[in-house]
Amino acid sequence: MDEKIALLRRHNLWDGNTFDWGYKRNAYTDKIADCTGNRLIKVLVGQRRSGKSYILRQVARLLVDGGVKPENTLFINREFIDLEFLRTYKELDELIKLYKKELNPTGRIYIFVDEVQMIEGWEKVVNSYSQDFSEDCELFISGSNSKMLSGELATLLSGRYICFEVFPFSYSEYTGITQKERGRQSYMEYMNSGGLPELFMLQKQELKRNYVSAVKDTVLLRDIIRRHNVRDPKLLEDIFVFLVNSASSLISTANIANYFKSQGRKTSYDAVSAYIGYIEDTFLVHRCCRYDIKGKDILSGNAKFYINDLAYKNYLYPGYGYGFGYLVENLVYLELCRLGYDVYAGTLRNKEVDFVAKKADLVVYLQSAYMLSDRATVEREYSSLEAIGDSFEKVVVSLDEISMPLRGGIKHIQAWNLTDML
Repeated sequence: MDEKIALLRRHNLWDGNTFDWGYKRNAYTDKIADCTGNRLIKVLVGQRRSGKSYILRQVARLLVDGGVKPENTLFINREFIDLEFLRTYKELDELIKLYKKELNPTGRIYIFVDEVQMIEGWEKVVNSYSQDFSEDCELFISGSNSKMLSGELATLLSGRYICFEVFPFSYSEYTGITQKERGRQSYMEYMNSGGLPELFMLQKQELKRNYVSAVKDTVLLRDIIRRHNVRDPKLLEDIFVFLVNSASSLISTANIANYFKSQGRKTSYDAVSAYIGYIEDTFLVHRCCRYDIKGKDILSGNAKFYINDLAYKNYLYPGYGYGFGYLVENLVYLELCRLGYDVYAGTLRNKEVDFVAKKADLVVYLQSAYMLSDRATVEREYSSLEAIGDSFEKVVVSLDEISMPLRGGIKHIQAWNLTDML
């Protein structure tokens, strides 16, 4: 038996192999499964360690459970040390051809390539197999860099793809894996921990802290510093720390550059802008642009940044001042993204609206707060929504255990019920 095929056998469903399938993430697998049966390339993007590999394996398992022969699936994870030899598209092509020769599958084959960005020129093979009508195959790929698998994707794959962004565990997934009852207490526990899947395998706080730190270091070093030949790694990490501790606040690149200059750091607007872009590309943070509600325009300049997972705040930088309201706002932003909305920070004359969430013709305006604990807080949160003149849905989200009555058509939703209500 060829040595490379022997290596592949260890990581594939052939010969009755079983694996740790992880927690079933049906919100993703069902959506991906609904899009199978065609030549569109299925692309999963998201931060490292957000669970993309498990989702790919779960999709393969769904196909086999649905009648696809195990030998008609090929799973290649470029991060496995066994496959370290796989560096270029030519080697990828040779491996696929070797698989077909050795296993001789009949009918459609399903090829899964995890962390595909680690293979130089990967798009040549993916394009070739997806468009070669003499080959009956369907491709699923994943990657951890948004620019390579998003901004450049339309060019690389000529529009023949469908993209799924994978986030760390949502609150619903958190209660599913922990078997905790939905409600304020479990939501607070989720908010004060994080959603990185492997966190749930660790019991001690120090182990969790070390794990989150290792994920952060891996992303910064492997996905940014090496790829972009970053000249000032310390500045890169300090900008990440700044973004983590400014999450949910309105800031600009100029603000950040001026802050570091005031600390005696030698930097420039262009360098700071580039480093922020690199951090965004790896999904560690998300930029939320401002949106003029009256003019219906996206505004340049100031923006908000949200952390992809609150674990970075909770385990690595807990000493910085950070109100609970900002944590709730960060989680609401992530949940809106999971639900498929394009999310903006709204502005209307002299008022700010936390979120303008848009999906096709649907628009939802949302305010988030920790607690509606007094009349002044209630008036602040509701008045921003009341100033909006259109008839789209308006919602206030908080952690109050008692729901507020409907006020002028504005709903009050408890944060743990947000997904079910939208």
